[in-house]
Amino acid sequence: MPRQRLAIVFILATVAIDAIGIGIIFPVMPDLIVELTGGPLSGAALWGGVLATSFAVMQFLFGPLVGNLSDRFGRRPVMLTALLVMAADYLIMALAGSIWLLLAGRIVAGITAATHTTASAYMADISARRDRARNFGLIGAAFGLGFIAGPFLGSLLSTLGVRAPFWGAAALAAGNLCFGWLILPETVTARIRRAFDWRRANPFAAFRAIGSLPGLGRMLTVYLIYNVALHVYESVWAFYGKAQFGWTPFTIGMSLAVYGLAFTIVQAFLVGPATRRFGEERSTLFGLGIELAACSVFVTLASGPAAIAFTAFAALGSVAGPAMQGIMSNATPDDQQGELQGVVASITAVGMIVSPAMMTGTFAWFTRPGAPVHLPGAPFALAAALLVVCILVFGLGRAGAPRPAP
Repeated sequence: MPRQRLAIVFILATVAIDAIGIGIIFPVMPDLIVELTGGPLSGAALWGGVLATSFAVMQFLFGPLVGNLSDRFGRRPVMLTALLVMAADYLIMALAGSIWLLLAGRIVAGITAATHTTASAYMADISARRDRARNFGLIGAAFGLGFIAGPFLGSLLSTLGVRAPFWGAAALAAGNLCFGWLILPETVTARIRRAFDWRRANPFAAFRAIGSLPGLGRMLTVYLIYNVALHVYESVWAFYGKAQFGWTPFTIGMSLAVYGLAFTIVQAFLVGPATRRFGEERSTLFGLGIELAACSVFVTLASGPAAIAFTAFAALGSVAGPAMQGIMSNATPDDQQGELQGVVASITAVGMIVSPAMMTGTFAWFTRPGAPVHLPGAPFALAAALLVVCILVFGLGRAGAPRPAP
């Protein structure tokens, strides 16, 4: 039992370090890109978009491959390999002498972005069915803590130089790799090991394989629309705050910190009680309803302080994600848990690719000079409409809801 507790600590630390690694480089990434390209900040912003998109595209294409590999060869080797590549990627960014080397590092990192995927599969392996949603919430809480800590650490390390945060992120990943090497037991046994099939190692075939399980086609559709809708926050929040309330970068950062803290509390302490008392299905509907209400309020909200306070309410809606993951995991056979998490990673990547273009395009249209209606909150109206679709598809199909796999 102590070894299993250590394994859970490692899994949560891995997810937190993944998030810290993302946030720790935020403060210096613009300066690094300017240094490598020799161009203006506007050009650096475009390169930043290319780097983020390339990572997401690779994650979409290769997430199911990694998930299938973990079902065949085990969670331990896949997780440790992912951490090794993560550490190497941060070293590449720390030493990169050209923007193309930076891009190559992001592509390789996206291909092997298996930490979150394999962490979720590992949690499913060691969790009783009734505890899976709660434990997925713990993973979300670890990510939230890392996302809060990352920019703070990045700001501190940036005082040592533009590349110092990358060295710090590499050290964290390498240290966790050593920890995992020493204590992480394998969870894929002969009972649940599944033969690897190249025909199922691409996102479209994996979608078909998981979607063919009873009720999961509908759940994958709901989860996809949900991800596109909820990426509205990271896509336009900074622009929305500046246009709607005249926020400064400091205020924008504070608002994100408030949300991140509330999100972490919800994931850590509310997901488990909610899903145990009300079940995953009603918890999903509750979360979707809260998200819908929050997006609807942000469309026309006129008070900046009220918006910051309301982000804490919006965080309550985050129970929907782990609840949906619990439904899908419980309806998936044990030998396909890695494949399922690979599909979930691909869906998340689709949201990261599609939503920014949709939401920023909507924001630009309704805030441009000569717009028929000046409405910085228009992207939240679009997100609210997508959430209505989620609720309808999920609610109307409950008669054919997924049932626990044997």
